[in-house]
Amino acid sequence: MTGDRRSYLIGQSEIAARPLAPALYLVATPIGNLADITLRALETLAAADIVACEDTRVSRVLLERYGIRRRTTAYHEHNAQEAGPKLIEALAAGQSVALISDAGTPLVSDPGYRLVGEALERGIRVVPVPGPSAALAALTASGLPSDAFLFAGFLPVKTGQRLAKLETFKAVPATLIFFESPRRLAETLGAMVEALGGARKAAIGRELTKAFEEMRTGTLAKLADHYAAANTPKGEIVICVGPPQAAEDQPADIDRLLLSLAAEMPASKAAAEAAKMIGGQKQALYRRLIELKADGDG
Repeated sequence: MTGDRRSYLIGQSEIAARPLAPALYLVATPIGNLADITLRALETLAAADIVACEDTRVSRVLLERYGIRRRTTAYHEHNAQEAGPKLIEALAAGQSVALISDAGTPLVSDPGYRLVGEALERGIRVVPVPGPSAALAALTASGLPSDAFLFAGFLPVKTGQRLAKLETFKAVPATLIFFESPRRLAETLGAMVEALGGARKAAIGRELTKAFEEMRTGTLAKLADHYAAANTPKGEIVICVGPPQAAEDQPADIDRLLLSLAAEMPASKAAAEAAKMIGGQKQALYRRLIELKADGDG
């Protein structure tokens, strides 16, 4: 539904939106709980000439909740090449455009950065209207270090590509934040154990800000075991993985660990267990164990 009424509702009160200067507004919207919308976001959405939505049906729920009747248009990864130029044209003509995603802050694992880049190149003003973010909500509730973090979005679906991508993050001295599909959660956690090490502290945020919100914490190994045995979870998933241990394992400590494990199991399994515990490469640890055994036999 479209219209010229530029107002929004707070409780039973209808509030007129102030005029909005021509610009591209990046408006953060709730990630679940509709009460998390900011007053500035409401006024921006109510005053904008055009509201560009990732999915107009999803956004309509939010707009109707707050009595906002503005013109909406779809803008998503599948129509960006067609819809983007039209939005730029509207902006160049002096209109105001509010860009929103289905949930959270636009451009965070959502389309839009090309639109922003084009707007900036054309001299069009770009205005962030900050608010909810699933990545930051999970980070703050994870109990993991937040002084440095890296948001990595979604990992590749294919096993080899996913492992290769995780390897690039292995030594990053920061908390890692990922989005993941619930149906791939168990598989992804298993890959994280293999690539990053099972001893890494981690947290899983599910359905954040919603009725069945859950934060589950533990080591990557424990979380991987839990979700491998559990039913496929429902809802939006955020994975936070703590940084590598500040005090790195010394070679002598690794050697002792390998020999201790090898006393109880075959060398290949001992190397695999050590890799899970300290995050090393199984092949390298296996070679080191063989060297240690050869030296011991000599």
